Amino acid sequence: MAAEGLAIQFDDLPAVQVGVTPVTTSAAVAQQSSAPDPRTGTISGTVTDVNGDAVPAATVVLEGPSPSDRRTVTTNDNGFFQLKNLNPGTRFHIAVTANGFADWTSREIIVQPGQVLDLTDVNLQIATLVTTVFAVSSEQLATQQLRVEEKQRVFGVIPAFYVVYNHDAAAPLTTKLKFELALRTSVDPFTFFGSGFLAGIDQAAGTPKYVQGAKGYGERLGAIYTNGFTNILISGAVLPSLLHQDPRYFYQGTGTKKSRILHALSSPFICKGDNGRWQPNYSSMGGDLASSAISNTYYPAANRGLGLVLQSTLVTTGARMADSLIKEFVLRKLTHNSKF
Repeated sequence: MAAEGLAIQFDDLPAVQVGVTPVTTSAAVAQQSSAPDPRTGTISGTVTDVNGDAVPAATVVLEGPSPSDRRTVTTNDNGFFQLKNLNPGTRFHIAVTANGFADWTSREIIVQPGQVLDLTDVNLQIATLVTTVFAVSSEQLATQQLRVEEKQRVFGVIPAFYVVYNHDAAAPLTTKLKFELALRTSVDPFTFFGSGFLAGIDQAAGTPKYVQGAKGYGERLGAIYTNGFTNILISGAVLPSLLHQDPRYFYQGTGTKKSRILHALSSPFICKGDNGRWQPNYSSMGGDLASSAISNTYYPAANRGLGLVLQSTLVTTGARMADSLIKEFVLRKLTHNSKF
């Protein structure tokens, strides 16, 4: 009887082991199936607009050399998408479309086994003007265009916010946007750096007639920055708002060299109004004169007077003409993000 009882115990034990093993194996298989195959690649990214905001519900299409490579996914509420288990060594392209935006296509992409490639440049531009007019107001369009302009920098450093490269599609700036652009330029780090550099030159030249040393440098720095601030504020925001004029430089880029030179040299005297028509640039001329007159309140006595005000105005206007020539013929190819 003892022997029979022992036989029953050993017969029962394998039955328990067999019943547990399949459950454990199924869980492991399910866990492995949810993870990307380490022998394949993965492409992910976040779709954004010109303001850096996420674009949800955008259609992302992966295309390869064969129809079987084609896949389509949709971005989530955060603009994120992911494409897993991609054949390594295959040449892919990704196309992104979204309502109200221009289509976007990637460069050629090749993933390696186990690689997770994150696309960081999926930035959708607004659709063409004809499409956008029906979707947004003139103020909204101007705001979007200004956001693009605020990213324009020569060598990626020097601000080029006041240049419009696609003037045919430019929406007029509102009063709010004119003041925003002026203040944005005034507080840019490079504006402070430029003021400090010019103050050093004036310090070496002994002009204006401040004392030398740290005190004199500080006074010259304050004077130069104040000159620039009052000029930008008056000629770039106050007068353009009152007179309904656009303070920006409208790049011509085409035509004969003579016509482009005349266009650049005339910019301090002729501007585009908010109505789209060319008119006398009272904002620029008035701003140069007003800024020079205000400098009489903080310049040393030796650097004050009507004659010096007029001289300073002419120098500032001449600098505008030279600056416009450089914008027209040099800076376009050196300016990052010069899309609008």
